Amino acid sequence: MPKLETDREAFSLQIQSMFNAIAPRYDLLNRVLSCGVDRFWRKRAVSRLMLKPGGRYLDIACGTGDVALEYFERPAESPRQVVALDFSEAMLQRAGTKFKDRGRQSALPRVCAAAEALPFADASFDGVSVAFGVRNFADREQGLREMARVLRPGCRAVILEFSLPRQPLLRESYRLYFDRVLPGIGRWVSGHPDAYTYLPESVGVFPEREEFAVMMRNAGFGRVRYREMTLGIVTLYVGIRDE
Repeated sequence: MPKLETDREAFSLQIQSMFNAIAPRYDLLNRVLSCGVDRFWRKRAVSRLMLKPGGRYLDIACGTGDVALEYFERPAESPRQVVALDFSEAMLQRAGTKFKDRGRQSALPRVCAAAEALPFADASFDGVSVAFGVRNFADREQGLREMARVLRPGCRAVILEFSLPRQPLLRESYRLYFDRVLPGIGRWVSGHPDAYTYLPESVGVFPEREEFAVMMRNAGFGRVRYREMTLGIVTLYVGIRDE
């Protein structure tokens, strides 16, 4: 299992290997473990970007491409291009199959790279999204700085992340599910012994909402705000690149 306290390079390699291994069952696990609510989370996140018709966008930690495809679900706001970036080749391969099946491959180029070193020029995107990927950054502060760097001034970044509910009883029930039930389901469906033990551990050590909002501000985002969804198990953060 990836150790959250290891050095950053080793951590990144472990996470990359894990996601390569679970890629074939990743979509199924998302549907099962979220009871299908993950679709609603993605739609809400993309809607908060305030898409510009003909714009250029970046989806970081794109996985199998569901968020990137969501950009094209609003014909009146359809972007010119959405770059799908991930450091897992296996995830990008599965995303490519989806893009081809939807006839979107030309508008959805795939890039294999780490979020901490984005291979793009400054101010080259009209919006950036990350869905459940910031927890897996080896260096969160650097990843956030890179997101701000590639955004055009005044444009938005949206981040979806798991969080712990505030209500004590619900919080404990959620932790019980995360710590006891979810790892077993994950191992059974994915065949990977450690991936879904890492998930609850990573959520448990992720910064609390206001702490993460401060990290975004320090990275170059203004007007940072967040909204809890689904009883607080997911939080949607929005930040605007400083002018």
